[in-house]
This record gives sequence, C-alpha cells and structure tokens, in this order.
Amino acid sequence: MTTCFGYTRVSTVKQGEGVSLEAQRDEIIRYADKHGLTISRWFEEKETAAKSGRPIFNAIVRDLLNHKAEGLIVHKIDRSARNFRDWAQIGELADKGVSIHFATESLDFQSRGGRLTADIQAVIASDYIRNLREEAIKGLKGRLKQGFYPYMAPLGYLNQGGGKLKTLDPARAPLIRAAFELYNTGTYSIRTLHKKMHALGLRNRAGNPLSRHGIETILANPFYCGVIRIKRSGETYAGKHEPIISTSLFASVQDLKTGKFGKKLTRHQHLYRGLFKCGSCGFAMIAERQKGNVYYRCHTRDCPTKGVREETITEEICVELAHAQLSAEQYKWFSKALLNWQGKQPTQSDLNRSFRLQSGKIAARLESLTDALLDGLVDKDIYLKKRKELLLVQESISQNRNQTNTFGDNLRYLRKFLELAKSFVALYEQLNPSEKRLMLELATSNRTIAGKSITLKPSIWFETMQSGLPAPNGAHCQPINRTGTETLERQLDRLYELIISPK
Repeated sequence: MTTCFGYTRVSTVKQGEGVSLEAQRDEIIRYADKHGLTISRWFEEKETAAKSGRPIFNAIVRDLLNHKAEGLIVHKIDRSARNFRDWAQIGELADKGVSIHFATESLDFQSRGGRLTADIQAVIASDYIRNLREEAIKGLKGRLKQGFYPYMAPLGYLNQGGGKLKTLDPARAPLIRAAFELYNTGTYSIRTLHKKMHALGLRNRAGNPLSRHGIETILANPFYCGVIRIKRSGETYAGKHEPIISTSLFASVQDLKTGKFGKKLTRHQHLYRGLFKCGSCGFAMIAERQKGNVYYRCHTRDCPTKGVREETITEEICVELAHAQLSAEQYKWFSKALLNWQGKQPTQSDLNRSFRLQSGKIAARLESLTDALLDGLVDKDIYLKKRKELLLVQESISQNRNQTNTFGDNLRYLRKFLELAKSFVALYEQLNPSEKRLMLELATSNRTIAGKSITLKPSIWFETMQSGLPAPNGAHCQPINRTGTETLERQLDRLYELIISPK
C-alpha cells in the first residue's frame, strides 16, 4: 500500500482555531480510504500559501526527497501553494516519482492533461492572492488617508480595535513626552537618556526595559506629533490621533539627533550657566561644583577675576531686584501698557482666518507636489521628503490653532506675573530654577563678574519703563519714548510665547 504524507493548511493562527483544519483532515482521510492510500504522517501549517519558505511545507519537500514517503495528499490545489516557487517544487516532486493527490479535485497529476489543468488552477490561485493583496493594500491606504493607523500602536498608545483611532496610554504617554523633552534639553545622549528612562520606569509592552535602539526608534517616530509615516515605503499621512508632543518639539529633537545644534551631554544643570561673563576679559564664567558648592570661575590664564559662589550671586540678584520695586502708580502704568499690548493682539476670528489661509496654502502645495510627481518633474524620494515636511507644517498649524483657545488662560497667567512684579524679590524667590533664569534674562543685561564684584544692568525695556514712569512723591513724569514702549511690547510678546510654549 502506498504511504503518503497528509498536509493541511490555513492562512492564520486564528483560522486554525476553527474547523477548517479538521474538515481538511476528514476529506484527506476519505480520499485515502477510497484510493487505498496509507497516511504515515500528518503535517499541519498555519501560514499563508502566498509566502514561499513556509517551514512545514519545506520539511515535507525535504522528507519526500529523502524517500520517507511515496506520496503527498493535499485538500486542494490552493492549500498547497499560491506562489509559483512552491508550485514549481511540487512539480519537481512529481517529476522525481512522488505521487501528488488532491482530495477534493479529480485530477490525475501523473498525466499531461491533469498536470496542465493543475498548473492552470495554480496560476488562478496565484492571481487570486495577488488581487487579494492589492485590495488589502488599497484598503490600508484608504484608512491611512483618513488619518487612521491600521497597524500595531507604537509605544505610548493603545489599540482600540479595527477602524478606531489609537488612544493615549495613560501610563506610558507621559514618559514618552518626557523622553523627548529631556533629549531636547541637549544635556542627554542616547546612552544617558536610555539610563534615565529606565530609572523613570519606561518599559515595553512585555514589561521589559527598552534597548537603546528602542529609545532611538521613539525619538525618530513622527507618530508622536500627529504624523503617520510608513517606514517601508517612506509615505507620510496626517493622523487623526491625539499627539503626545508638538511638531516643534519633534523637529527640534531631529535637529539635535543630526548634530545641527550643540553638544548632547553635560554633567550638571547649574542655575546661572551661560548668563555671566568675566568683567575683565569678557569670556564666559564657567560653573564648577567643588565640595558640595557651585562656583563660577573665569578660566582665562592670569585673569584677576576669582571664583564666586552661586549663593553670593543669588544674594546680589535679590539686592538688585529690591531696587526695582514698583510703586502703585508705576504698576498702574505697567498695567496700562499690558492693556495696550493686549489690544494689539489679533482676535480669535483673525486667527481662525489666518489658520484657514495657511492650511489652504499647505493643501495647495501638497496637490502641486503630487502633480509634479505624476508629471515626472520630481522623483519619488524628493516627493516623500517634501510631503513629510509639508505634513509636519500642517500639523504644526493645527496645534497652534488649538493653542489659541487657551489665550484667555495664558493672559490671566501673564497678569498674575505682573501682579507679582510689584515685588520682584518675592517673585524671584517663588520661581523654580528655569523660571529664575527666564526672569533674569528678561529683567537684566550685561551680567558680569569682575574680581569678587557682581554687576547686573537692567534690560533696556525695564530701565526705560522705570525712567518714564510717574516718579514717587508727586514729581512730574518723564516722557515715555516710543522706543521704550515698543521694546516693552516686544518683551511682553516674548514672555507670552514662553508661557504658551510646550513644557
């Protein structure tokens, strides 16, 4: 009696949990009993026949070539192969004397006519799977164009099922944002950021620590700022999912990764780093930590300027700020300047109109770019690069539009800042280190250290404001020059931008 292998196959593991494999086995058993064949071994595979190199199928071919059985029984032709390479292997087995049987198709694979009929059916099966693949790709691209990501959600997002947007992972999304923000400071390399994120508790879905490559993959993925990029093709799409970071932060991180800006590793974040120069030679004062204290020193050889402790600089700053107390009349003038500045800000309708115009221009450029590709004026690589850039700009416009809705809250924050400015010393003491640096930059200029002497010159706008405000004790007011007013408004613009910038 002829011994044969029995081969059953389904395309997916999920499909294998149903009755398909069992039904194939029943048909093969009936066929073997009817034709006097003995099934010596069963092979079961859960893999698409469109792919060549299936491990179980390859094992069957190897064992048949080693004469471990005389024949092969398959449920039907499309269960054996839907690609020409595997079908050619089946033909080679038949040429070497292996009997090939199809349980549900009455084909004599040993005859020329039966072989031809089987070849035709194999071609039809191959064409079917090719068409199925094209339709699947078309469906995926349709979802991508709608802003949906039809693949596994990247780390920091959760899958919500087919046809639904990815949602933020409440546990990992804040850590992903932190990774971008920390790297954007310029004080972390990939290696040190990897250690930092491990310490903060960022893990993959299996609960294991991320690799350095995993950190790099996160920092390079525009999905986190709202843009979908298909790595294999390089195509980009505007996503509808909620972004974790802003497009400006993503762009800044990419610039840092490519080495366009600054160094990526420093040991300490000292409070006054880069803010003071030597009053003798003009070079920057370098911060150093020694025996638990931070000193600012000039490293120029033979320079008379000595090291000054950070606490001493803080005390001098508070003394200088104490001289800048605003009287009630001065604060009233300052508030009026704020109202004038507020009146010059665009209205919500103006902003909406501007955003519509900007979005329209981007849409027109995208359409022109597509026409240029179709007309052969640009190659695909340039098209994909420019399209990605335009989509990032488009997403940035959308995020800026959403930020305008918080204008009132930010303006209240600015008013609170000015209220606290009645006592600059009290305000300074309440701020965190980064806010202290900001206030020092806004309120002072020409910050120098000569010997042991610390000099802080008020900024032009602040000095002009005080010199032009009503003087105490009923003295006549000095004229407010136009330059001083414009400079003050520019500083208010800068302060407002810093308030609404992504934290």
